[in-house]
Amino acid sequence: MSSGLSCSTSLDLVNAFHGRIPLFGKPSCGVGYFAKNQSLQESHRNGGGKLVVSSHLMPGHIEGSFMGKRRLEEPGRKLEFVRTLLIDNYDSYTYNIYQELSVVNGVPPVVVRNDEWTWEDLCYYVFEKRAFDNIVISPGPGSPTCPADIGICLRLLLECRDIPILGVCLGHQALGYVHGAQIVHASEPVHGRLSEIEHNGCGLFHNIPSGNNSGFKVVRYHSLIIDSESLPKELIPIAWTSSGTLSFLEMQNSGLIPDACECQIRPNISFHNLSTGLYNGTSWTSSNSEKTLRREVIMGIRHSTRPHYGLQFHPESIATYHGRQIFQNFRELTRDYWQRSWSSNINGRSVHYAVYNFLSSKPLLVCMQVPDSSQMFRLPKGEPLGCTNGSSKEVSRRSEMKVTADKNCISMSGLLDFPKSARAMKHLKLRWRKFDKLAEQVGARDIFVELFGTGNAKNTFWLDSSSVEKVFILYLAHNYQDTNLPNLSFYCLEDYWMLLGLIALQLGEKARQIIDPAMITGGYLSIQDAQGSASSLFLETGFLDFLNKELLSFHYDDKDFEGLPFDFHGGYIGYIGYGLKAECGMLSNRHKSNAPDACFFFADNFVVIDHEQGDAYLMSVHEKGRSNTSWLDDTEEKLLSLEASAKRKLERQISQNAPSPLKKAGFVAEKSRQQYINDVRKCLEFIKDGESYELCLTTQMRKRVGEIDSLGLYLHLREKNPAPYAAWLNFANENLCICSSSPERFLRLDRRGVLEAKPIKGTIARGATEEEDEKLKLQLKYSEKDQAENLMIVDLLRNDLGRVCEPGSVHVPNLMDVESYATVHTMVSTIQGKKRSNVTAVECVKAAFPGGSMTGAPKLRSMELLDSIESCSRGIYSGSIGFFSYNQTFDLNIVIRTVVIHEGEASIGAGGAIVALSNPEDEYDEMLLKTRAPAKAVIEFQ
Repeated sequence: MSSGLSCSTSLDLVNAFHGRIPLFGKPSCGVGYFAKNQSLQESHRNGGGKLVVSSHLMPGHIEGSFMGKRRLEEPGRKLEFVRTLLIDNYDSYTYNIYQELSVVNGVPPVVVRNDEWTWEDLCYYVFEKRAFDNIVISPGPGSPTCPADIGICLRLLLECRDIPILGVCLGHQALGYVHGAQIVHASEPVHGRLSEIEHNGCGLFHNIPSGNNSGFKVVRYHSLIIDSESLPKELIPIAWTSSGTLSFLEMQNSGLIPDACECQIRPNISFHNLSTGLYNGTSWTSSNSEKTLRREVIMGIRHSTRPHYGLQFHPESIATYHGRQIFQNFRELTRDYWQRSWSSNINGRSVHYAVYNFLSSKPLLVCMQVPDSSQMFRLPKGEPLGCTNGSSKEVSRRSEMKVTADKNCISMSGLLDFPKSARAMKHLKLRWRKFDKLAEQVGARDIFVELFGTGNAKNTFWLDSSSVEKVFILYLAHNYQDTNLPNLSFYCLEDYWMLLGLIALQLGEKARQIIDPAMITGGYLSIQDAQGSASSLFLETGFLDFLNKELLSFHYDDKDFEGLPFDFHGGYIGYIGYGLKAECGMLSNRHKSNAPDACFFFADNFVVIDHEQGDAYLMSVHEKGRSNTSWLDDTEEKLLSLEASAKRKLERQISQNAPSPLKKAGFVAEKSRQQYINDVRKCLEFIKDGESYELCLTTQMRKRVGEIDSLGLYLHLREKNPAPYAAWLNFANENLCICSSSPERFLRLDRRGVLEAKPIKGTIARGATEEEDEKLKLQLKYSEKDQAENLMIVDLLRNDLGRVCEPGSVHVPNLMDVESYATVHTMVSTIQGKKRSNVTAVECVKAAFPGGSMTGAPKLRSMELLDSIESCSRGIYSGSIGFFSYNQTFDLNIVIRTVVIHEGEASIGAGGAIVALSNPEDEYDEMLLKTRAPAKAVIEFQ
């Protein structure tokens, strides 16, 4: 039997094509296929989804259908814009391709998931309406031998012979597989690593160098490849690699950088400044330093008679050299193809057609060249591309997820129609007072304890940049808008607060009998005002939708904010737990959380400390016509009375809560060392089989603490492990307190409309001596494994921001910087983009939540796999803490290095990214390292 890939469940491909007779033979089985109502978790528990070796499923060359002939009858024209249909294989890099094509083609592509359209839909838009000039098939998890993984793409490649098609990674493998090539395991998984590429100089690689030391290096994310010996005569290899993975080889000296970096890392910075300044002379070390030659791996193919191309590597990655040039070359190949195919006597006419994408529920009109079309082309009403509302009958393991995504698909109609809020529309006014240098004289800690620290600080919050006092002097010469660290602390007593429990997690059996269990995004919202009056309501569409409508109900005057150096002007402060992934496209939550899935205060009276300038601000929000200055007056009096005697009193008060001697009783891990190591090995198997590029495996540590001075604990943690995105939240009615020393930003949106993410991937302990510390820092900096982790998440966050940002605006100001904190060094990157004007703040969060650094990539498949491996709910851990201001700005952290105290139990979540280069024992040690500082703080304080 010849080698190839197959899967554990037999499936006639006729099912994947809606009952039509397939043009090829029946396969023996399909990779990782799951029936529509069969959960992924069940399959993996039963051993399903494992790749095995068997014969390939399809014959060789298949004659194309009649479809191509329709195009040849069209009149000639020169394409001013190129209209692309982008097929998304449930990948987390698709919107990086979207961003590149938007810039290169002059118009954004239309994005459709691979099980969203029926074959009839595709024929209608591609051939009858002639809406597209070419097609790009995205990467994705799994294998092209599995109908559930590849969807409609196989038939598209077989029958659409006369339209240019480019397949990337999984799309490349599909092109080979559909014409008879075998898909096999690579000699090793290669994810987030670079290789040098040699090519034959065909049109797809026009103006791109070739071979070793040529400067053409590409990023690879794959564990499966096309078997070169099985390549049929119809497919011609056009690119290949025979070397192992490489570093950014002598990048500073050669001046060679990825053109993706040149365009996206620092706009408006010269080439020489970028190459010498951004990377500081660093290079990636290779695990194969001697560059041992291996059997050539096919990196690109083309069809001998059709305009179909495939690339195994990822041209859209931030670290791929000449990636944009490849997309430009595909655009020119498309233009040349249609120029040759059509008569040159009749020019096309410029008309409008509807562009839909991930966010649309209404068409965006773009002037385009559409041949033989004098009418506006619109898709069926209520079925925007990218929001899965169609009647597709594709068999997919993600069918249930698709239904969920339909309900939660981010919609621009919210902005256009101004949805009604549960609260009445309110015009808010802001009053504020500034106290120059007051915080510099007194200190944020003393101010908080004096104003809000009595009575265990019940129902209070503190978004606390507690490490900034150690580093703010570095930014003294910069304006606040230019800094990368938050220089502000927010805290207040509540006006009212709210919490949410998802139906699937919080309701009793009686309630479940009444409510449709399929409505996994709904839940009960409890609201309590400052006077203690409580109410609750059921949210059918979920908490984030409710929050979006609430924020849209606020009107305000920009002039109220003039002179303020920060973005929070009042609004919601709290957390969204990991379980809210069910409102962001995830199929379900396997594990139940005992704590609410979201809790927020509405802050209308609060204090802001500007650490950078040492100033303090009193802030008060009120409805127009209801001004009340009593809180401002009272708090001003308290602030001004904080003199030396008051400060000494505060110090005595705090000293009473000093830590007691270390106790022996420690935290108990949810899983033993061996169990965690076994879970890492499971992750490595999934990665080997192409199910994921990176899996962020986590677990929990727990300890009974009973009645504890949680504010004293937070102040102790703050002292021992200061961090730029630290937070204190105390929801007394829920017996819930959160003490966070997070060093990681999830996402921020400022008043300029700039989105920023700062993912952390790569962590190592600090050294005992200065020499050892510097050695460990360099070890992290040059680690190929850690750089691969970071690169994968950078590309994922670029994708998430690309879903809601202006085309061409997503860039990476800082790539893989090493930052140092009290107990660890970490590798941090910064991704930014300009938010589209018709997207709301909450919609930005939905596009990116949960943070990719806590899931892995591709995100949806990785979360499915992690739910099947992890044994308990992450709860608040892996979620986000921060604010949503009523002026549509927000700033959210990633909940890591955090102690959650709920009903007398302290829990600490920790984990790490599992990649192909991971060592199971080392991953366990890294997980323990991340719990060390918060666990030690709890044990010391008790």
